[in-house]
Amino acid sequence: MSASHTIEERDLGLLPATGVGVGAIVGGGVLALAGVAFATSGPSAILAFALNGGIALLTALSFAELASRFPQSGGTYTYARKVLTIEAAFGVGWVVWFASVVAAVLYALGFAVFLVPFLEALIHALGGEPPAWLGGRIAALVLALLAVGGYALALLRSTAGGGQWATVGKVVVFGFLILAGFFVLVVAPPSLHTLGERFQPFLARGGSGLLQAMGYTFIALQGFDLIAAVGGRVQDPQRNIPRAMLLSLGTALVIYLPLLFLIVAVGSPELPISQAAAKDPEILVATATRAFLGPSGYWLVLVAGLLSMLSALHANLLAASAFARTMAMDRTLPPRYAELSGRGRTPRAAIFLTTGAVTFVLIAVPDVATAGAVSSLIFLASFTLAHGIAYLARKRGSQHSGFQTRAFPLVPALGGVSCLALGLYQAVAVPSAGVLAALWLSLGAMLYVTLLAPRARTVDAGSEAFDPEILKLRGRTPLVLVPIANPASAPTLVKLASALSPGPASRIQLLSVVRRPEVLDSETEGLAQLPALVDAQQVLGGALAAALETRMQPEALITLSDDPWSEIARIARRTRCQRVLLGVGELGPEMISGPLEHLVDSIDADVVILRAPPGWRPEEARRILIPARGGVDHGPIRARLLGSLLRAAPREITFLGVLPADASREEDRRVRAQLALLCRDEAPRASSVEVIHAEAMTAEVAAQADRADLMILGLQRRRGGRLTFGKTLIEIATATRCPLLMISQKA
Repeated sequence: MSASHTIEERDLGLLPATGVGVGAIVGGGVLALAGVAFATSGPSAILAFALNGGIALLTALSFAELASRFPQSGGTYTYARKVLTIEAAFGVGWVVWFASVVAAVLYALGFAVFLVPFLEALIHALGGEPPAWLGGRIAALVLALLAVGGYALALLRSTAGGGQWATVGKVVVFGFLILAGFFVLVVAPPSLHTLGERFQPFLARGGSGLLQAMGYTFIALQGFDLIAAVGGRVQDPQRNIPRAMLLSLGTALVIYLPLLFLIVAVGSPELPISQAAAKDPEILVATATRAFLGPSGYWLVLVAGLLSMLSALHANLLAASAFARTMAMDRTLPPRYAELSGRGRTPRAAIFLTTGAVTFVLIAVPDVATAGAVSSLIFLASFTLAHGIAYLARKRGSQHSGFQTRAFPLVPALGGVSCLALGLYQAVAVPSAGVLAALWLSLGAMLYVTLLAPRARTVDAGSEAFDPEILKLRGRTPLVLVPIANPASAPTLVKLASALSPGPASRIQLLSVVRRPEVLDSETEGLAQLPALVDAQQVLGGALAAALETRMQPEALITLSDDPWSEIARIARRTRCQRVLLGVGELGPEMISGPLEHLVDSIDADVVILRAPPGWRPEEARRILIPARGGVDHGPIRARLLGSLLRAAPREITFLGVLPADASREEDRRVRAQLALLCRDEAPRASSVEVIHAEAMTAEVAAQADRADLMILGLQRRRGGRLTFGKTLIEIATATRCPLLMISQKA
């Protein structure tokens, strides 16, 4: 079973799951960025938040459908891994993880901004004068790092709690502020003329200012997606995840829009709202509340701000750690970040990685506005992808009983276009945000290509074998070419072909090559009476019946050729098949180094060669031996094969390393460690490692093979992609009698 199939404990009900979203959305973004929005667009900042709410609602509907279809942790990354390639999934996960990191930076800086007035008041109360540096960059950075460190320590102990008290507290405070503001508006209302003037000019900087305000503040409505990030822990996920997303987003809009209206209506009596915001954008909501509630209102907002920043910081650190762990489980990040440790069984390495990234970005980002712009841009990019994935999942996937948006495909189309357009505008309007996002993607691409790709592809192949629906969701229809000459081998080869390309979307091309006859009585009658052709029809008939039993889409082809090996290569190139499965009776040195080597070198496809006695079936392979050196050259195709075999029945898989009798302990430890990596990537929970020291490697492997039901060998390729069987491999193949599979992965 691949690591991505690890089952999590579902310990979050509807209310705790909603709390994750509310904790991430409500308060932090609006308090940190409302001043920036009003300074950018004037009173139309209210419209900016409302329009963002519409885009967020469309996005939440796509997320809700995806989360209901795929109720595992990982959010957008998990959905991308199901529907797109593993390379695209890494790109999505890399962006989404960084988005949560930058969001955590935003809220950590916001916490520092809202804490400074409390510290200044405390110093005044003690009879001192606050130093000038307290409101500077260094002090803000230190306070933000303290907040990040505190929550990181809390997550190291437990990822189940912490942050809910802040969520409840800030919702109560915001509710009180809104009620008090409307009370003032009703009891001592300004004249209609005065009230109208406060909303003029509504579009202070025109449409461009409105769009810029939307770009700055979209992050204020991010957070519902974090429920999907921990979806593997939500109880009754098909019902509770969609509800929690919509409840958390609705709660945010019910608080945001009235609060923003009150800030303009009764919170800025002396200056136009755009001027008041430009004067002190970071604590505008607090100063505006002081205008209609006095000092108590000011301090209440600061309290709400602290609670909001802390709960949002907690939610984003939790989500980013979950993203990192999920990616590590699929090897799109190093596997150590997937490990759970400590009494609380927490992903300590993932938490340390996330905390380190937040610390780095905290030092690199100069202020709250820049953090908000970068975070909004990255989330808009990830949400655009989420809409596209939702569309593909509905079109390609099977029907499911969970939540589905009714206005399909309008919702993902309109939502995706809106997120894309706003993101592109944001990248142009705030070039630093676009540059930082581009640099991050470039760094991720280099990391994936140089370090992560081989193991990620291996684990992904195993996932396809365990869940054949993935191939259908990805829109792939891999073709396996199966040349068949012996009727007795047809069922075995068809079943192996099904294991190499599992799922209803896969196809089998059955091929029978008939040698050209030397003499024919007449073209028509001679061909009809040709014994070889009659035999070929019978062979393919039996093979087609076996293929239909596997629920694959069999195709059959009979060709005439004087050279069957060259004809197989020609058909492989013409059909552009992904894999070729060959069955052979004997594997002597002449065949191995002759036609087999030439065939493998002449086609651009994976080649699997089976040598087995007549009547042998894959289901008989309970004990599987894999002599290996610890490399990953044959990981993907071997992992796919092992995954299919394990899905059908339990197996005992042994990765065998044979070292010289005088090999050192260091060499022994190195080989064991390398083979252990293969076990973890290709067959966790079903495989073991055995390292033997022996004088004669071939004899030892042959002895071990006598106790196995199937042996799998990997064929090595020279530079340039040419195949070399090697003397040792030929000796092993000829010295063993157990069923043997030899795998050559295309270069």
